[in-house]
Amino acid sequence: MTTVWDVDGWTPLPPLDGDTAADVCVIGLGGTGLTAVSELVARGVRVVGIDAGDVAGGAAGRNGGFLLAGLAQPHHRMAAALGRDRAAALHRLTLEEMARMQAATPAEVRRTGSLRIEDTAAGLVDCAEQAAALRADGFAVEDYDGIEGRGLLFPDDGVLQPLARCRALASSYGAVLHEQTPAVHLAEGLVTTPHGSVRCGSILVCVDGRLELLLPELAGTVRTVRLQMLATAATDAVRVPRPVYLRDGYEYWQQLPDGRLAVGGFRDVGGAAEETHSTATTPLVQDAIERLVRDRIGVQAPVTARWAASVGYTRSGLPYVGEIRPGVFAAGGYCGTGNVVGALCARALVAMTLGHDDPALALTNTAP
Repeated sequence: MTTVWDVDGWTPLPPLDGDTAADVCVIGLGGTGLTAVSELVARGVRVVGIDAGDVAGGAAGRNGGFLLAGLAQPHHRMAAALGRDRAAALHRLTLEEMARMQAATPAEVRRTGSLRIEDTAAGLVDCAEQAAALRADGFAVEDYDGIEGRGLLFPDDGVLQPLARCRALASSYGAVLHEQTPAVHLAEGLVTTPHGSVRCGSILVCVDGRLELLLPELAGTVRTVRLQMLATAATDAVRVPRPVYLRDGYEYWQQLPDGRLAVGGFRDVGGAAEETHSTATTPLVQDAIERLVRDRIGVQAPVTARWAASVGYTRSGLPYVGEIRPGVFAAGGYCGTGNVVGALCARALVAMTLGHDDPALALTNTAP
C-alpha cells in the first residue's frame, strides 16, 4: 500500500542467507529496533538486526508522523495511575528522547508544537485537568482557541518523516542488518530464519504490532490493533502549522511542508473489527476519515493514498518491556505512541540485556 511517507532512493538490504553469530540479535528494524541497534553499537556490542519485511515497513514507517511528549494517556491520567513523581519522570524522559531524535536526524524532524482539540464539554474539562497536571510538574502547555477549535497547545511537540528517519538511521550504523528475514523460531541463544540462523548471547524483540504472534506468552498482555490513514494531494485551502489530535486522539492529522494532508483515526468506528492482524483498509473507517477531511478540516483535494498499520495496545496504556524467556527480551504495546516511547523502550531493553542502569528502566514491569 502506498503511503504519504514513501520516498525513493532506498537500496534494499540483503536477506540473511546462511548462519552467523553476534553478541545480540535485534528482531524488528523500526524505530525501536534501530534505536536498540544504535545503543548496542555505541557500547561495542556486535549486533545482527533482522526484519521480516523492509526497514520501517510496519507501523514505524506508516504512522501519523507525530512527535509527542508523554505516554499514550494524558499526563493527569498517568499521574493517577503511576503516582505523580513517576509520571513526571517518564514525561521528562520523552522530552529528552525527542531532543535526541532531532539531533540524530535533524532533516526529518520539525518542532512545531501540537494541538489537542476537543468539541465536548467533558473533553474540555479533561483538557483543563491535563493542563493543570502538566503545569504543576513544570511542563509547557498553553490554552488554545483557534481555527481548529478549543483545547491545548503543547509547544515542545513536533512532527517527523518516520520512514525517511528510520532509513537514515539504518544507513548510519556499523551493524549487520537484513531485510526480508523473518524470525521463525526463537530459542535461548539462537534465532532461526528461513535461510539461516543467528547464534547470539541475547535476543531483543522490537516488534509492536503482531508481537503476540512471535511471542505467544504476551497474548494476554499486548493485543494488535489496526490503525488506518489516508493522504490528500497538496492543497492551499487550509494551513495546518502543527499536528492536531481530536477527540482524545481518536482522530489526528498534519499537513506536510508540500501541502499534503495525512489524516487518520476512527478506530472506534471500526469497532472490534479493528482488532485484527490484517493491514487492509476498510470502507467504513476510510469513509469516516474522508468525511473528517471534507467536513471538519475543509479540504476537497483528492485522496492520493490509503493505508493501515498494525500496532500494539495494552489495557493500561503503558508499554510492555521485559524478559520473556531466558535471554529473550521484548518491547511493545506503545498504544499508538511508538515514535518516542518505542525509542525509550529500546534503551530499557538494552539496559536490561547488558545489566546496566538507565532511567528508561522506569518503563519496565508497567503493563499487565
